[in-house]
Amino acid sequence: MTDYAKLDAWIDAHFDEEVQFLQQLVRVPTDTPPGNNAPHAERTAELLKDFGLDAEKHAVPAQDVKEYGLESITNLIVRRKYGSEGRTVALNAHGDVVPPGEGWTHDPYGGEIADGSLYGRAAAVSKSDFASFTFALRALEAVAKPAKGSVELHFTYDEEFGGILGPGWLLKNGLTKPDLMIAAGFSYEVVTAHNGCLQMEVTVHGKMAHAAIPTTGVDALQGATKILNALYAQNTLYQQVTSKVEGITHPYLNVGRIEGGTNTNVVPGKVVFKLDRRMIPEENPVEVEATIRKVIADAAAESAGITVEIKRLLLANSMQPLAGNKPLVDAIQKHGGELFGEPIKAMGTPLYTDVRLYVEAGIPGVIYGAGPRTVLESHAKRSDERVVLEDLRRATKVIARTLCDLLA
Repeated sequence: MTDYAKLDAWIDAHFDEEVQFLQQLVRVPTDTPPGNNAPHAERTAELLKDFGLDAEKHAVPAQDVKEYGLESITNLIVRRKYGSEGRTVALNAHGDVVPPGEGWTHDPYGGEIADGSLYGRAAAVSKSDFASFTFALRALEAVAKPAKGSVELHFTYDEEFGGILGPGWLLKNGLTKPDLMIAAGFSYEVVTAHNGCLQMEVTVHGKMAHAAIPTTGVDALQGATKILNALYAQNTLYQQVTSKVEGITHPYLNVGRIEGGTNTNVVPGKVVFKLDRRMIPEENPVEVEATIRKVIADAAAESAGITVEIKRLLLANSMQPLAGNKPLVDAIQKHGGELFGEPIKAMGTPLYTDVRLYVEAGIPGVIYGAGPRTVLESHAKRSDERVVLEDLRRATKVIARTLCDLLA
């Protein structure tokens, strides 16, 4: 029996245990916001210790977390060193996730299994890869017994807010510098590039007035409407800009939250909205932000008495592939093709991820893990998020085999 077959057999023999591990992770909420994620890190560390894996707990200072808009972050690193020579390969997955929202037919924190899938918030993105990465590592040590190189598990808690206090914080503080890395993803493609993301908060100021005498006020909502129409017109133009990266189409803009006014009989004096601008890898973030600010300012100038404040909430650069990622891509495509029975394409994704932070630090990385063909199928950020258990099983085998190759 080959090492690959032995790795597969070990994972099959321990798969029920892997599923139970994932269920326990799903049952500890990590809704972000509010972002009280330290309890999940503590629970994860306890569960890892049961497997003989000691997790270093790196708590981000409370004041930094509070200023960032969250409540608590403790990032985990598990280091497994096999010899003085060879590569260090990091596996990163994030535990923070958006709140569950409405419309669930399964308990979002239940980890329920139905029709071959495990349901729950973060079941797919990306607590499933806490499980796949952990059990791939366990299989590697049980079967392949590597004599050189090392593996690190990075379980972090700031993907939803941009990663700066997750992997960004670990890298900035010199707590890790792997040679290669794989981040949580889906099973049917290996992602080598992704979009960037600019998020902004726009506050439109007018002047409140009684609705019976509206001319004594300045309607902030009417001003905001002109600005929104200008932004949506810009969004239509983005469709004419295309990316050369397979899997990525064109830039786009979304206004995801609007609030304002005080009552139905009051001319609204303030309206606040938040926008999300996805940037293809070919775009310059500085130019993108400057253009958005100009569109807003020009539209606001059309309404007398309207003033605008613009605050950048997030700037996540796009991920550009590094040439050094070839060993990762080759191994994942080889083993993924064998285990899933179809080619595993190397391509881009319109998402933005924490991988960009590793790549910006000069560490070649790719995105691969347990999940379906598309974000839509996973129900990530929607009700009834789920991971297909057979995808979890096979992805765990792909990662274990890939680690075996990289540390050989």
